[in-house]
Amino acid sequence: MSISNLAEQYDSYIIEKRRYYHQHPELSWKEDKTSDAIQSDLEALGIETKRFSGKTGVLGEIRGSKPGKTVMLRADIDALPIEEHADVPFRSQNPGVMHACGHDCHIAMLLGAAKILSDIRQDLCGTVKLLFQAAEETCHGAEYYVKEGLLDGVDAIMGMHIWGTLDAPKINVEAGRRMASCDNFKITVRGKACHGSAPHMGTDAITAAAAVINNLQTFVSRRNNPLNPLVISIGTIHGGNVFNIIADKVEMEGTIRTFSRELRKDIESIMRDMIENTAKGYGAEASLEYWQFPGPVINEHDDLNRIAKNAVVKLYGEESLAPLEMMTGSEDFAYFMEKIPGIYAFIGAINPEIGAVYGNHSDKFKIDECALHRGSAFYAQFAKDYLQDD
Repeated sequence: MSISNLAEQYDSYIIEKRRYYHQHPELSWKEDKTSDAIQSDLEALGIETKRFSGKTGVLGEIRGSKPGKTVMLRADIDALPIEEHADVPFRSQNPGVMHACGHDCHIAMLLGAAKILSDIRQDLCGTVKLLFQAAEETCHGAEYYVKEGLLDGVDAIMGMHIWGTLDAPKINVEAGRRMASCDNFKITVRGKACHGSAPHMGTDAITAAAAVINNLQTFVSRRNNPLNPLVISIGTIHGGNVFNIIADKVEMEGTIRTFSRELRKDIESIMRDMIENTAKGYGAEASLEYWQFPGPVINEHDDLNRIAKNAVVKLYGEESLAPLEMMTGSEDFAYFMEKIPGIYAFIGAINPEIGAVYGNHSDKFKIDECALHRGSAFYAQFAKDYLQDD
């Protein structure tokens, strides 16, 4: 039986699993019951599993009948601190926690793929590892597994995401830049407090901070190549205590997104110079704290792009492929791609006829479940074809 036929045969199983995990969401690094359930589901299929000491997540392994390469398929499993308002009968049973990003779908799709791959084990030339990864929403979950050596001996990795701006059940596989890096920062501007009626007696941290904000945007418009997308956003600003007192301190937090690994290496030092010198021009002092999160997700391996795209066409025809613009959101799957060759794809979730029109992270996020078995088939077909590819 073909992989597409097997996926259709297991459609009800995949939907049932998705609804179970949707009803029982857990936050990052707290996915204990989720991990237990996934392990139980895998072992019920006769798949060997591994857990991680002191951490959540599950690794499954399917060995083919013939020796060969090793490919890893990844699904993230954590939920978000959001109260669900989606119009579905299987709403979250955990108040204030919701699978608003579709990770319940990813779990179900990979379990469906596990079922398919178990059925065709005799046709596999190598090993398939199934990683149910915790804490993607922290932006550092994948980093833990990389440091644990989970990619040792793995030749390639594939991940995908259910997506709220792509029509169901279309699939997007494109070469090149797909998602941006994510670096976060905190700026502290220090001045000298004085009465607002005599500003010359102090140093206004708020005025200096405003200048810092404006000058950082010139980094984007004048220091950066306009052909290279770059976002510098200030999300919070806190300063001052009383309406008639010049503030002596302002704190700001923000985020930076880019697709350029080269530019990313220089951003911190350029920002530090701009921030410190701008504040100095106002008689103030400023400091920068900077944290690197995931790098960009770039489908840069021609062989993986070819195998993934051909897998979709083989399953559902050329018409099942759909374009999707690159986006400045980020994904910690990038940590895997920095270590070994990887490919990242998207599965459509939109269907206005059933009210599935809200984007990822919405409290009303809803998907067309017809896309789920296709995701399972895609996982399985890619793994099989990659292992056979010379």
